[in-house]
Parts: sequence; structure tokens; C-alpha cells
Amino acid sequence: MLRLKDDTRRWGLYVVTDRTQTAGRPLEEVTRAALAGGARVFQLREKDLEARELTALAERLHGVIHPAGGLLLVNDRIDVALAVGADGAHLSQRSLPPAVARRLLGRGRLLGVSCHSLAEAAEAQEGGADFILLGPIFFTPSKASYGAPLGLEILKQVRSHIHLPILAIGGINRTNRQEVLTAGADGVAVISAVMAAPDVSEAVRALLS
Repeated sequence: MLRLKDDTRRWGLYVVTDRTQTAGRPLEEVTRAALAGGARVFQLREKDLEARELTALAERLHGVIHPAGGLLLVNDRIDVALAVGADGAHLSQRSLPPAVARRLLGRGRLLGVSCHSLAEAAEAQEGGADFILLGPIFFTPSKASYGAPLGLEILKQVRSHIHLPILAIGGINRTNRQEVLTAGADGVAVISAVMAAPDVSEAVRALLS
């Protein structure tokens, strides 16, 4: 059986954190509940935190996720990812170029890249990324600043040119998950569908079912 880190096409679900959506629940509590529901891959994305606070939070989440057999990636901050022994880093389009990030991370850690077009996906692939997040596919407030939803056609377009695993993001929930998989995604990435769910474990089970 392939290790989780080597089997990105079978992740199914990629949970992106946002502690402002947890209704006051600690991020560690939400993460434990997501793990109980079957989630195994998490991206720590708390952009407002300074390095010291982010590092402390990353260490706490690492202590929750790793014993459960899960993976932790840190958004943008390669230094924090390396400092806490995370499994990798995830880049936005405002981050370091993928090729530079790959050199810093080395080959032993995962590198994900958020993409909004075929050109960005191609750059990620050429730069040594292990997977991409593509979106926003549907409308979602957390991605509104990135422009209008791209729709399912972008998944079909990128799938026909890019061999990397593709995780679709943006307004994805249990009712439209199958649409994005049929259009070419290997899995889905969510924020509010898990972070804001009253029953986090059940929300994860529904997304994975």
C-alpha cells in the first residue's frame, strides 16, 4: 500500500483551516473531529498570524495530526513548515515561484500550489509541484477576492493538459462534489464545509462518501 504522502490522487479531501469560521471552537478541536470523520490531509492557512504565533499553532496541529497518520502542510511559510517538521508547504500565486520553493523544501516534502488558470497550473507542474488546488470552481465568500467562479470547464481544460493531481476548491459541498470529480478533479479542497460545520466529523464523512 502506498504511503499517504505518495498517494495524492487518493486523498479525496484536503481540509484548509480558517479559525474564524469555527464558531469559537479551537482549531485543534475541529481538526480532531475532522480526523475522526476520515480527513487525513490539512493545510494550515491562517494568514493573519505572525511567525511566532503561526509556528506555535503549527506545532500544536502537528501534534494532533501526525499521531493520527495525517499530513500537515503550511500555507506560504516554508520556514515555518521546515521549523515544525511539517509534511510540506502550499503556495498561493503571491508566494515564491514553485521551482524556488521546491529547492528550499527538497524532495522529501510535499509542494502544493493554488492555481486559477491553465498557465498557472503549467508553471506549478514545471516547477516541481506535487499537486494543485484549482478554483474557485463555484462561488464562495472566502475566494471572492480572486474573481468570478471559474466553473467546471476549467477543470476539464486543465485536466486535459496537466498530469498532476488536481484538487478542486471553491464552494464545494456534499451536493456538488460529484460534479467536480466527473469534470476531472482527483479530489476536493474545502474550508467552510468543514470548519463551519456544526458536526465536523459527519461533514467530513459526507464529503468522503
